[in-house]
Amino acid sequence: MKKLVIIILVVVAVAAAAGGTYYYNKGNTEGNQDLAPTDSLFIGSIISKTVATGSINPRKEIELKSQVSGVIEELFVEPGDIVKKGKLIAKIRIIPNVVALNNAQASLKSAEINFANAEQEKNRQYQLYEEKVISEFEYNQFLLSYNLASQNLEASQNNLELIEEGASKQSGSVSNIVRSTVDGMVLDTPFKEGNFIIESNTFNEGSTIAAVADMNEMIFEGMVDESEVGKLKLGMKLKLDVGALDDDAYTAELEYISPKGIEEEGAIQFEIRAAIKLQKGTFLRAGYSANADIVLDSKDSILSIKESNVLYEDDKMYVEVLDQDSSIFKKIEIQTGISDGINVEVKSGLTEKDKVKKL
Repeated sequence: MKKLVIIILVVVAVAAAAGGTYYYNKGNTEGNQDLAPTDSLFIGSIISKTVATGSINPRKEIELKSQVSGVIEELFVEPGDIVKKGKLIAKIRIIPNVVALNNAQASLKSAEINFANAEQEKNRQYQLYEEKVISEFEYNQFLLSYNLASQNLEASQNNLELIEEGASKQSGSVSNIVRSTVDGMVLDTPFKEGNFIIESNTFNEGSTIAAVADMNEMIFEGMVDESEVGKLKLGMKLKLDVGALDDDAYTAELEYISPKGIEEEGAIQFEIRAAIKLQKGTFLRAGYSANADIVLDSKDSILSIKESNVLYEDDKMYVEVLDQDSSIFKKIEIQTGISDGINVEVKSGLTEKDKVKKL
């Protein structure tokens, strides 16, 4: 009998402990929502912007080419030099084509023979004309032949000089000399003295002897994603972050948006250009990488929440709002506006007093 009583007491104690644990856990579960962290709404400013990646380049960069093929005999500039229009850049030593040289020499020899014969005949006929043996009309025929032979001889000499030296004494022009066509700074000289270069012609752009640019007029060239390009307008202000210049900030004005996109790594990108406003005494090197912040929209003193607390379901937006009476979170649909990726404007559905569940 005594053992039975002990057993019953043990069973009752175990049951009481199990029941207490169950109700304790149940109470904690029902009140767990009260322990969830919340965020408050706030009144603030939101700036929506996009970032364009690109580089800084001169607006005008000219590549100087040679009119003849050959070897760079002398190079008179190096990168960083300031040059004026007409400045001597390089002298090219012409290596003539063997076939063209041979033809020019043969043509000159033939022209010399014809000229000597025409001169001799002209002198003989002139003597006959002086003696009234032939008429002036007949003499003029031989004089014409002489003048034509003289012209042909001169043309053959010039042709040979051009092939051998790149210049003719009569014209005074020198095609083997490269001069700058603009004022600016020499950015690059791809070829050095002794390098062979190719002439610029109809079928070939030729070798670049030097690149010259005006470094006082710089532009930002970058790419913008198709999802943002529709929000851009000419004249927008850009803030440039130049990677190589941590402490300096530059501004630019958007002046070009490409009408055609380019596919890059599966995304469509559009080229933009912006004129950089250079401060007095500042110098930007060509090719600097830069990021441009473009302000798309901004609003002041608007009701906002953290965008991370917004739920997206079936193209609708919700937040979980704490009911002060029942201490339970309720899902409420809201309408949002401008966003900066961190905070988002609340147009309707909430008030400044509401508490939303922190996600």
